[in-house]
Amino acid sequence: MTTREATVAAVAPVAPSTELAAVNAVSWRSRVHARRWEILRWLSPLAVLILWQAGSAWGLIDPEILPAPQTIAEAGIELIGNGQLAEALRISGIRAAEGLLLGGIIGAALGALVGFSKWADATVDPTMQMIRALPHLGLIPLFIVWFGIGELPKVLMVALGAAFPLYLNTSSAIRQVDPKLFETAAVLGFSPLQRLRTVVIPSAAPQVLVGLRQSLAIAWLTLIVAEQINADSGVGYLINNARDFLRIDVIIFGLVVYALLGIITDALVRILERRALRYRV
Repeated sequence: MTTREATVAAVAPVAPSTELAAVNAVSWRSRVHARRWEILRWLSPLAVLILWQAGSAWGLIDPEILPAPQTIAEAGIELIGNGQLAEALRISGIRAAEGLLLGGIIGAALGALVGFSKWADATVDPTMQMIRALPHLGLIPLFIVWFGIGELPKVLMVALGAAFPLYLNTSSAIRQVDPKLFETAAVLGFSPLQRLRTVVIPSAAPQVLVGLRQSLAIAWLTLIVAEQINADSGVGYLINNARDFLRIDVIIFGLVVYALLGIITDALVRILERRALRYRV
């Protein structure tokens, strides 16, 4: 091979197949690295369950204080088999949905009003902040005196807890919309409705959805307490009833159900968030 040929060979581009193989190798390593952390996220709670079950089997954990995971699972199967869990989920779901809908509408509407209007910010926001400072679960006795022990106080407690995250996030999101976008919309001659649809909603939606996720979490948390006060149905009633019969396994299973409901509804909102905010990608 001549010197010229050797030089050309040295500076010749790498074959496409070699480049593709290198890219595939890097991509494979990235997937393995990402999957490793994903596996670790699942291994941690699984390890806790295994140690918990082992401790119960070896007599290290008193079953009268903390039953084994197997016992809790059997209690869940019992509740599923006799239909009590399905009925309790239906009742609790209705209460949570009604409270979230009522609180969400009030919170988002007042948040939008405060976000758009300086007058509302000066008159409505101080009152809302005072109410927000109150521990809303501490208002349960007052709600019972006002509204009795039926469904209404439970739904209103959930609504009160769910309203404030949406109120705060909606008002903050609208205030943080870039003023230049409003100026551009004014120059283009957009109507107020067009400004709302093309400027405010796309800019504020991410933070409002964060508020919705927070409201969901507080709604389930409030419902746990509200359903244990003179309730005759719902997941909270199952827990309260199990307390009277010292069924700790049912109590823990009920708490697990609440946790799963919170996780599932949060995941649904995250899916909605990804679909609604695809334009930001």
